[in-house]
Amino acid sequence: MEYRRLGNSGLLVPALSFGAGTFGGRGELFSAWGDTDAQQARRLVDISLEAGVTMFDTADVYSGGASEEVLGAAIEGRRDEVLLSTKSTLPMGPGPYDAGSGRARLIRAVEASLRRLGTEYIDLFQLHAFDAATPVEEVLHALDDLVRSGKIRYVGASNFAGWQLMKSLAAADEHGLPRYIAHQVYYSLVGRDYEWELMPLGRDQGVGAMVWSPLGWGRLTGKIRRGQPLPEGSRLHKTADAGPPVNDELLYDVVDVLDEIAAETGRTIPQVALNWLLSRPTVATVIVGARNEDQLRQNLGAVGWQLTADQIARLDKASAVTPPYPYYPYYRLPDFARLNPPAV
Repeated sequence: MEYRRLGNSGLLVPALSFGAGTFGGRGELFSAWGDTDAQQARRLVDISLEAGVTMFDTADVYSGGASEEVLGAAIEGRRDEVLLSTKSTLPMGPGPYDAGSGRARLIRAVEASLRRLGTEYIDLFQLHAFDAATPVEEVLHALDDLVRSGKIRYVGASNFAGWQLMKSLAAADEHGLPRYIAHQVYYSLVGRDYEWELMPLGRDQGVGAMVWSPLGWGRLTGKIRRGQPLPEGSRLHKTADAGPPVNDELLYDVVDVLDEIAAETGRTIPQVALNWLLSRPTVATVIVGARNEDQLRQNLGAVGWQLTADQIARLDKASAVTPPYPYYPYYRLPDFARLNPPAV
């Protein structure tokens, strides 16, 4: 397993991390993802650690806290072997203190996550979304207190817009507060919006990308193909529409090229799609999930080899879309690109 620094920090993370969204299985969305119990989860953790996958990512909102509980049980007795990443901010209930990133909410959320995970500290604590109602200085001061108390070690963000992330980083610098070292983002061959603003921001500011849903909400598993219906009983019937919309022709074009390269490399379509992400600037780790051992071992096959420059170029071309203004000129017009080259 390759290890990379997470942003401008001393934290080394594996190129692949394990996403525990399939643990717990509570609620309509998360039960469609998976319903892994503690015994099954322990086996998946075993396989992950054997392969060098040491980071495990979850969130309080995953299965209403059950994901954290199952993950905590699965790592019992080997806390020092793993990095735990969890998130909070999204609503956990209808009450006024059940959502957001205010001081009271963050302190309560971290305490609850520590109990569910069965640990004394969280390696990486991330805000799951931007809370526009709370001043960023209040958020950062609360996170600073949690870092100083030893309850969390590093901080990050997830699903922030560029201005939200930059505003937070600027406030951290101004007041000497913890900087976000990670941005957990959606990025895939059928969802490259991350490249337009967030990638150059991450490169400039030393914020590493942790990629979620790297297979485009299940669209890049090889099960969706031109002229063919979804397989009967596939969970894609429930989950694909929950993700960002993808033009059908774009998806089919990308899968066609993935098919070709999979044949050339002797790899699977998901392995090729994951490997492409690992070649992108700012990407520190790609979060993969698995409902069973076979899926996990398949995902682990995405590392230990590299696509050729020609194969990367073909995937780039097949998956390219025209970005909106103001990003368009920097990607398409030479005079703009000369002054401010795209990050990729």
